[in-house]
Amino acid sequence: MAKKFDIPEFYKSEIIRSVKNARQILDPRKRDTEPVTVDFGPVQFLVPRHFGFCYGVENAIDIAYRTVEENPDKNIYLLSEMIHNPNVNEDLIRRGVKFLFETDGTPLIPISSLSSDDIVIVPAFGTTLEIQKELEARGINPYQYDTTCPFVEKVWKRGNQLGKKENALVIHGKHNHEETRATFSHSAKASSAVVVVLNPEEARILADIMLEKRPLEEFEQHFGHKCTEGFNPLTDLEKFGVINQTTMLATETQEVMDILRAAVAEKYGEDKVKEHFADTSDTLCYATNENQTATRSLMKTDADLALVVGGYNSSNTMHLVELLEHEFPTYHVRDASELKSASKINHFNQWDKQQHVTEDWLPLDYDRPLKIAITSGASCPDVLVDEVILKVLGWFDSVRDMEEVMKPFKEAMADPA
Repeated sequence: MAKKFDIPEFYKSEIIRSVKNARQILDPRKRDTEPVTVDFGPVQFLVPRHFGFCYGVENAIDIAYRTVEENPDKNIYLLSEMIHNPNVNEDLIRRGVKFLFETDGTPLIPISSLSSDDIVIVPAFGTTLEIQKELEARGINPYQYDTTCPFVEKVWKRGNQLGKKENALVIHGKHNHEETRATFSHSAKASSAVVVVLNPEEARILADIMLEKRPLEEFEQHFGHKCTEGFNPLTDLEKFGVINQTTMLATETQEVMDILRAAVAEKYGEDKVKEHFADTSDTLCYATNENQTATRSLMKTDADLALVVGGYNSSNTMHLVELLEHEFPTYHVRDASELKSASKINHFNQWDKQQHVTEDWLPLDYDRPLKIAITSGASCPDVLVDEVILKVLGWFDSVRDMEEVMKPFKEAMADPA
């Protein structure tokens, strides 16, 4: 039986929860990846099969809120943002939780100021071995309130297995992201040779250096700031495997693997690949895969525009935006407050890391229902998606009654046959 998590009631939603529950009952094996249409009359929302809170996020929220509730008289700290959603983190701050680090690792409160009576919650991204040792030196057990995602831990375990077999490790990820910093730390313990690549372009550069198509000096230029000391691609990459930051595009991780595997085949011969390159495709996060697969199905619809709800520093949310913006005008918003009016929206642009303002973003004069693709990142509460939907509906006339719209979904929940 799947584990049940205790998620605070105010994070739950009426619209999205009903849609998700109905689909779970009607398609328990998750074979249907097509989006469903929630028809409000003048506007229709196309809702993907998978999005929002994943197992790791629900686990983290369950542990964090239970810790706060059970320890009202203690100082409670989070190492950094528990998940990349500002609404969740701001709510924890209101409950008295303090943060020890910024998301980039900048200290806010020195660990040296903590005592053994204090509680420290490790976020879903995990943390580094160095920080774990600092906490232990203060008499704090870093594993007592550990919300590290099990799928992140799976990546660490695979890296450890490879390291024991004297493999170097290539991490596909953003080198300054909390999860990648943690994975780098654990990997460096398992293997003395670790390097981080951001994308297929960097993988090609690394492959060319490995094949001596580029001078060795270029390694320092591209990777010197995100590798273990003394890393030498000409020798360390004689035997290696690729692991990843779980929130990266799964297709991109596979492309990184394919590029580096091809370089191994070119250097050593196809028949020798298994001796030099480890197959690590089993470490890709199932939730990331499901969300991105569902998003690709959403891309095939005839939506007029897309709304993606989630934190502006959420890697997995930005990848959903990256996919959708190839097909529709796409707006990444943290919550309904960014929808200022039918003629003005604030939204985040991940390419220049700036918040933009777009005018006349919502067409109101169509002679047919407006179709809006809507989804959210893995760290976004469903209630925030509900609020965006309700905000949009407020700008349309003759919207169908909510109870009427949700009736088929609730009927499916009551009688799946």
